[in-house]
Amino acid sequence: MGKKQLWMVIAGLIMLNCLTIAFFLGRTTDAGGVANNEESVATIGKKTISRQDWLNELEAKYGKDVLKDMIDQKVIGEMAAKYKIKVSNEDVEREFSMLKTTYNSFSPNSNKDEKTWKAQIRNSLLLEELLTKDVSVSKNELKSYYDQHKQLFTVPTAYHLSHIIVKTKKEAEKTVKELVNGSSFSTLAMERSIEEFSANEGGDIGYISEADERYPKQYIDTAKKLKKGAYSKPLKVEQGYAIVKLEGKISGKKYAFEDVKAQIRRQIALEQMKAPVSASTFWQEAKVEWFYGNKDETN
Repeated sequence: MGKKQLWMVIAGLIMLNCLTIAFFLGRTTDAGGVANNEESVATIGKKTISRQDWLNELEAKYGKDVLKDMIDQKVIGEMAAKYKIKVSNEDVEREFSMLKTTYNSFSPNSNKDEKTWKAQIRNSLLLEELLTKDVSVSKNELKSYYDQHKQLFTVPTAYHLSHIIVKTKKEAEKTVKELVNGSSFSTLAMERSIEEFSANEGGDIGYISEADERYPKQYIDTAKKLKKGAYSKPLKVEQGYAIVKLEGKISGKKYAFEDVKAQIRRQIALEQMKAPVSASTFWQEAKVEWFYGNKDETN
């Protein structure tokens, strides 16, 4: 399974986690400790949607997938313990750094999100180790793969940026003045940035690097001159004028062969196996029984 596929799997698992949280938050109990499922969660004129109706819909649409994901995580943990398989923090951090600099799929401002992503990365790597634990790959083959795919093991220097885009220079200068006087960058972004997608995130556009074509090159040029937490003067852009803030930076790094040879072994082994990367492979061994079917039913 390639890096892009791995990260798509991780992103899917994060989404399932979010759905899990939404589902179980819906089961919040009242002061007496009993779930108040007749509580209205929405009104449409004289009609209402009850908490129980909402929960039933969530379970019907997402219940099976959420439960399967929860089972998978437990199965991976049990099998990793059984076969004494571990994943190093260095491996997790490397994958996380690559993820942040390649995709803009999460909010780097959230510590909770970061912990969730790292936990999912660890579980994905543990699963790969479990699936390939009996596969042997020669050192020559590992080295050859590394030499041919060095770009996969390079984390580019990336800048975590936020921006505010307004239509006129006058409005941009007014915004800078308010920032100087102590106004919140994220609040101003939500209030007046005309770039709607990032405005909803308080101006956060995630990490961008030299090769990123989503934003003007001057964003990178400007970020290189800023200190963390500082913001730029108004920059002329296609939509109007932008104010860019540096939230953080990841320094680029090229990983040596010894750092990534275990990762390469997993990669080659999985390609040779041509089997889906799924924890359901171990359900029978883990003696799984679940609400939706027999212990070996995973679809």
